[in-house]
Amino acid sequence: MAAAPEPVINTTPSQSTLLYAAVSLVSLVGLGDAIYLTVEHLAGRSVICTIVSGCSEVLSSKYASLGGIPLAAVGAFAYFAVFSLATLAAFGYKGMGKPLAVIVTLMFLFSIWLFYLQAVVIKAFCQFCLLSALVTLILTALVVAIRVRGGKRIAAQ
Repeated sequence: MAAAPEPVINTTPSQSTLLYAAVSLVSLVGLGDAIYLTVEHLAGRSVICTIVSGCSEVLSSKYASLGGIPLAAVGAFAYFAVFSLATLAAFGYKGMGKPLAVIVTLMFLFSIWLFYLQAVVIKAFCQFCLLSALVTLILTALVVAIRVRGGKRIAAQ
């Protein structure tokens, strides 16, 4: 009696899985940046800018805290949430895409506000804040790509 053929298992990750994995990895850059700024803020140390010269002005402004909580700590929480949701989605947990999209959208809108504050109100830029804005912009692009890809999949079914 011949042995039954082995089932073919597709081990190639889907495009969505790869995009969610990219979101997870990119969010770790933002998380590291936010944790660094939070620790420095709570320790009362001044952050030294090496690329631009406005870190002290930005990070010591009244906009650097929300109700006594360092804004960077809020960012760290947001980046951790993005990392967690994207990782769960990459491993196939359904329903993680919508909350991920909501959080990243809120982060993007808040980043626009913070960039405005640096450019117009404070008139100084912090390289760590600009890095966070760039990370959020990349996260937004990745989430849009996931949503567009998901919409095409749904339309094709």
